[in-house]
Amino acid sequence: KQWYQRRVRGIGSQSVTVTGKKAVISGTETLAGSVATMNSCVENFMRNSGCTLVEAVNCATKHPAQLLKCADLYGTLDFGTAADFVIIDTDINVLATFIGGDCVYKSDNFVGFLD
Repeated sequence: KQWYQRRVRGIGSQSVTVTGKKAVISGTETLAGSVATMNSCVENFMRNSGCTLVEAVNCATKHPAQLLKCADLYGTLDFGTAADFVIIDTDINVLATFIGGDCVYKSDNFVGFLD
């Protein structure tokens, strides 16, 4: 089995081909955006900066919310916030995703309080 899928998507009227970790305007080699997942970005940041998981997650959640002036609703799990969060394993694989406190994704590998 291939480790990637080839998919064709669209951005406006432009056709975009996604192969593995690369998105290009169909028929060209022109990059059309990123297909990086947030967990891969956190892992890459940790590997290249030497920071801890907590520091990397704060860089991906709390600090952007503060800069965007929406930290009263996003970026933390404080009382009264949006309750959007993920559960990850020690390898930073996403096990479950919650939006507004509701589980919207659960990996087959997730064994926890939702079972």
